[in-house]
Formats: sequence, C-alpha cells, structure tokens
Amino acid sequence: MPPRGKRKSAKENQTAAKKAKVEKSSETSRKRDDISKPFSVKKCKVWFEEYADEPDIIGPDGIQKLCKDLHLDPEDIVMLVVAWKLNAENLGFFKFSEWSTGMGSLQCDSTKKLQSKLKSLKSLINDPVVFKKMYRYAFDFCRNKDQRSLDIDMAMEMLKILLSESWTLLDPFVEFIEQSDYKVINKDQWCNVLEFCRTVKSDLSNYDVDGAWPVMLDEFVEWFNNHPKM
Repeated sequence: MPPRGKRKSAKENQTAAKKAKVEKSSETSRKRDDISKPFSVKKCKVWFEEYADEPDIIGPDGIQKLCKDLHLDPEDIVMLVVAWKLNAENLGFFKFSEWSTGMGSLQCDSTKKLQSKLKSLKSLINDPVVFKKMYRYAFDFCRNKDQRSLDIDMAMEMLKILLSESWTLLDPFVEFIEQSDYKVINKDQWCNVLEFCRTVKSDLSNYDVDGAWPVMLDEFVEWFNNHPKM
C-alpha cells in the first residue's frame, strides 16, 4: 500500500484556492487583452495562413478547421454572414484579398476576436433590409460562375439555412421541389421565394392568383392546396 499523503492544513488549502483563482483571473485577463488589442494587418495574414490550403486561398478543409476552432457547425447561418462580410466570391473558399479586407472591416486578426463578434454578426439577420441583401448575395455566392442559375439541390440547402426559422412553409416547398422537374432556380425565382415567405400567410389565404408571381410559386400553391395533409 502506498504511503498516505500528508493532509494539508486549512491555511494551505486556502492559499492553493487563492492561487488558482488568481491564475484563472490572469488567464481571463490575457484573453480580454488579446481581444482588445488593435487590429494588425501582419497578424491577420499570419492568422489567414493558419487555415490556408494553398497560397492565398482558404479552401474547404481550412474552413472546416476554422469552424471547429470557432465551435460552429459549418452550416450555421453565421458562417454565411461572415462570408457576406468578406464579400467572398465562391462557396467554400476565401481569398486572402477578401479575408484581409473583410476582417479588417470587422477588426479581427485572430480566431478569438472573430469568435467574440459572432453574436453581433448573427443578430444582423434580424434586420429585414440587411437580411434581404445577404439573401440575394447567397444566390451568387453559391452558384457556379459559368452558370446564371443555381443548382436546385444547392438552392434547397441554402433555403434551409436561410429560412428554416422564419418560413413555416419551407418543408412543404422543399417537398414540392423534390417531386417536380425543376433542376435549377434563377435569380428572379430565388428573390421571389423570399418575398413570398414574407408576405403570404401560411394558409395561403392572401395569395393572389393574378399576382406577378413566378410560375414555380403558382405551381407550389396549386400543389399545396391539393395536399390538405400539409
């Protein structure tokens, strides 16, 4: 049997507890100091290089690592807000020029600084005007640049990220699209989906059949009305 350790006195326990409290306070202070330091272009570039898959490009693997460090699901809408703030051109990639300009405007040159701003960035989606701009941005961000339309599967995935908390008819709409012959969605259709979401009631009682809605939405309404279980 190993020898029994010497029991610490109450005074020693108090001293140890006080030391641990001071160390924890110092660590918190260091984190606060890191966040409060002025933005550094040099530090921002070093930060970018931590995630870059190749010179001047953060690719899918790097973005996955960034999300992990931020404790975020890659499909969290706040990552789309970040991409919008960076004015990123292509889904799954951040160029250094986009990163340096966008993170400069956010005054972020470290993961900790960006993490400290996630809550305020996510709150931007509560502003209808800002959300509309971001929604329109998402269409061009996600489409192949050699095509004018967005692949329908990608469009549905993005709608789930953008509208899952605000549109009660999202699931029926996705189901309608999945059983339809639509392969792509154009920008006019994309923009009208948001307008439909914002103005048409969930029971479709105020839907104007003579309105200037795209045929896709007319067909959705007809399909929905023929599925009372919805």
